[in-house]
Amino acid sequence: MTKDTIWAFVTDAPAQMKDIGSRMMPPAWSFVNELWWPLWETINIATLGTLIGLILAVPVAFLAARNTTPSTRFVRPIALLLIVGSRSINSLIWALLLVAILGPGVLAGVFAIALRSIGFIGKLLYEAIEEIDAAQVEAIEATGASPAQTMTWGVLPQISPTLAGISVFRWDINIRESTVLGLVGAGGIGVKLEAALNTLAWPKVTMLLIVILATVAVSEWVTAKVRERLI
Repeated sequence: MTKDTIWAFVTDAPAQMKDIGSRMMPPAWSFVNELWWPLWETINIATLGTLIGLILAVPVAFLAARNTTPSTRFVRPIALLLIVGSRSINSLIWALLLVAILGPGVLAGVFAIALRSIGFIGKLLYEAIEEIDAAQVEAIEATGASPAQTMTWGVLPQISPTLAGISVFRWDINIRESTVLGLVGAGGIGVKLEAALNTLAWPKVTMLLIVILATVAVSEWVTAKVRERLI
C-alpha cells in the first residue's frame, strides 16, 4: 500500500489544508437561499426511504425469527440472506446501481435508503422478536386464539416499542446518509455539494457543510426527544 503513496503530496498536505481553509472563509451566506429545496429533498429521501424500508423489513424480520418463521430450514435462511445482503451493501453503492437503472434523481435516492434500511431494521427487529416473553404468547394460544389473534395480542404489543425506537434511530442515520447520495446523482443536497466541489467554490462548500451539520444536529435532537417518549 505504501509503495503507491506519493509522499510529496503527504508532506505538502498541511500547506494545502491551510490554503483551502483560507479559501473557505467567509462562508457564502447568500447561497443558503438556493439550498432550501435540495435540503427538503434530502429530508424526503430519508423519510420515504425509512418508511419503505420499514414496510419491507417487518415481514422479513418475522420470517427470520426462529419463533415466528414458518420454516427454520428453508424460509429463515432466505430471510437472513436478505438481511445480510442489505446490510453488506452501502447506501452509496445502492445509489450507484439505482442511478444506472432508474436514472439520476430523488427516486434512486429513496430506494437506495430503503434497501439499505431493510437489513438494519430487519436484524434488530428479528432479534427482538426472538426475545419476547413466550409465556404471554402461550397464554393467548391457550384461550383458543387464532394465529392472527396470537400475533396481534401476544407478539406485536411486546415488540411495538422496540420497533418504534429502531425506526426513529434508522431515520436519524438515513438523514446523514441522504446528504451525500447526491454525490452519485441520487438527489438531495449532495448534488449542490458535488457541484460546489467540482467548481472549487469553497465558500459555497463551507455553507453547505454548515447546513448539513445543522440538519444532522436537528435530526439527532428530534430522535432523542422521540426516544425519550418511547422509553
